[in-house]
Amino acid sequence: MIYSISRFIICALCILFFAFNSKAQYKDTILLMNGNYVVEKVIDTLIGAVTIVNPANTAEKLHYEYDEIYCVKYASGFTDYYYSQDTLKGNYFTREEMLYYMYGERDARKGFKGRGALIGAGVVGLASGGIGLFFAPIFPYGYMALSGIPKVKIKHSTISNPNYIEQDAYILGYERVSRTKRRINAVIGGTIGLVAGYGLYFGVLKDKLPETLKLRF
Repeated sequence: MIYSISRFIICALCILFFAFNSKAQYKDTILLMNGNYVVEKVIDTLIGAVTIVNPANTAEKLHYEYDEIYCVKYASGFTDYYYSQDTLKGNYFTREEMLYYMYGERDARKGFKGRGALIGAGVVGLASGGIGLFFAPIFPYGYMALSGIPKVKIKHSTISNPNYIEQDAYILGYERVSRTKRRINAVIGGTIGLVAGYGLYFGVLKDKLPETLKLRF
């Protein structure tokens, strides 16, 4: 009796597994220009967009404009490319180069933290606000403007494939996102530090600091 029940359960699980796999095999893969993937059946490619059913709400449809898409890999094995090299459109990379560029952007979004810019701008904002300088915001936001200049150090732990680092396009994509992250973190850190610095100045230090600095509040 137990043996029969076990066989029934195993058979049922096998049927569910093959049914799930069969359904998954008929889904298409949309590779977006930001390096992300969308795996879902394409139901329309007209009117300048690729349309799929929203997986979160099957009553809705999602539309991806052609400019957002690198390619669509159909379940049949056919690949339809939407990106092509065209200098008039600003597409200077070849398809292969653009693919590596997108991989670089994706890895930087996932792996690059930019904590140094966050902490550095925070310290500058805290120090300039803490002594009550009227023009204190210049320092942390100036730090933000300069944070994109230093060379980006790519950590091997953030690279999804070690071979990518040999491609210049990958490095350019990684650096672009990393520098943007640095600036954003610098704005956040600088703002927090500046507010904390002013709070410290008006709450504690205003009457205790020597009158040697001009242009204070």
